[in-house]
Amino acid sequence: MASGVTVHDEVIKVFNDMKVRKYSSPEEVKKRKKAVLFCLSDDKKQIIVEDAREILVGDIGEAVQDPYASFVKLLPLADCRYALYDATYETKESKKEDLVFIFWYVLKMSSVDCKSLYMLLNMNIKMISSIRY
Repeated sequence: MASGVTVHDEVIKVFNDMKVRKYSSPEEVKKRKKAVLFCLSDDKKQIIVEDAREILVGDIGEAVQDPYASFVKLLPLADCRYALYDATYETKESKKEDLVFIFWYVLKMSSVDCKSLYMLLNMNIKMISSIRY
């Protein structure tokens, strides 16, 4: 990548697993990610999956009542992140649709360095998948 920052293989795997829906057993479906956060590694050389910052499909209705509200609570208060969210909605024809999309999360109170770095790395994220932004 032009910035020298690479995307960790686990991030690519998470993108692909969320984007491609395969027939799965009920147990496998419960393990599928509904939302996940990505951040920079401590050495600022890789975009990685952030530990313990995810919502699984199996958590919905049990530990998680409102997936989107729970997702928002996962976001840090003063730092930048990338987030992948699997949304389900109904069209005018009452057809259920799924859409996986990525957030670039930046707060006004985030440092200028953080904002600049994540903006620069935005292209790295766009290159790994055809997910809508």
